[in-house]
Amino acid sequence: MLTTGLALSALIPPPRASAQSSEATPAASASPASRDDEVKAYLQKRFRIATLEQMSLGPMTPTPLPGIFMRTLTVTNPRGIPASVTLFSDQDQTKVIVGQYFDLNQEAWGRADLKPLHLDDRPVLGPADAPVTLIEFADFECPFCAHAFGAVETLVNTTYKGKVKLIFKNYPLPGHQWAWPAATAAECARVQNPALFWDFARFFYTNQPTITQANVQQQADAEARKLSLDQKLFDACMNGSSAADRVSQDMADANAVHVMQTPTFFINGIPVVGLPEGRVFDFVIGSELASSGHASK
Repeated sequence: MLTTGLALSALIPPPRASAQSSEATPAASASPASRDDEVKAYLQKRFRIATLEQMSLGPMTPTPLPGIFMRTLTVTNPRGIPASVTLFSDQDQTKVIVGQYFDLNQEAWGRADLKPLHLDDRPVLGPADAPVTLIEFADFECPFCAHAFGAVETLVNTTYKGKVKLIFKNYPLPGHQWAWPAATAAECARVQNPALFWDFARFFYTNQPTITQANVQQQADAEARKLSLDQKLFDACMNGSSAADRVSQDMADANAVHVMQTPTFFINGIPVVGLPEGRVFDFVIGSELASSGHASK
């Protein structure tokens, strides 16, 4: 698996000498396209990437560091989900560092610009005036999201009660067969009663092993009856476009802030990917509370 955030030096064999080079003349570099092929072939083996077709290299651009260039390597998995890392190299690409370049004069958190996101009329837990806003992109078919659900509820309702507001946004992943209709059903429940969205979320997460593409609508209808929703309104919503359009809008928002997996969180714009465990969430939330003059707990 290709990962970011960890610098790895890769010693790539130097470009082959041109057949026309002489002892008095240094070997000429291979053409850029040929050299790119050699770099990709090396990285394919280094990172165990199945096919070269999964890999693409962006253009080389100079960095503020003399003699160092940077470019993006994008690897797309068989499900069509891309992941990108930055490569740093000399101009001939004889040595490459896989990692990230940081300008220490910039803010360290790497906050995302949340202005493009649609955050109104969405599922919310916690007070509207909470000093910390936690945005979660999740998928009801995702086992990691199911694991995170209880932890996030505890953060909002107990650990940081009154200080954190959660806004939920749908991001059904490609290849998950029933995540989209589940997202639509939960949204249709929210339209009738906002509080019942969380009951639907808990239902889908708890029953992941038994829900299928074939029975998801039947399961959703049963849960709607159990929660005393108006079945006719629920059916009309499921068959209409408004709920599905809102899910599509969430998907577009996710792409706008470069979400690639679930769950992905933004804590006052600070991206945190993965399960809300350990001390990472406490560190980020505590820092945000301290910076706004609030006690952490």
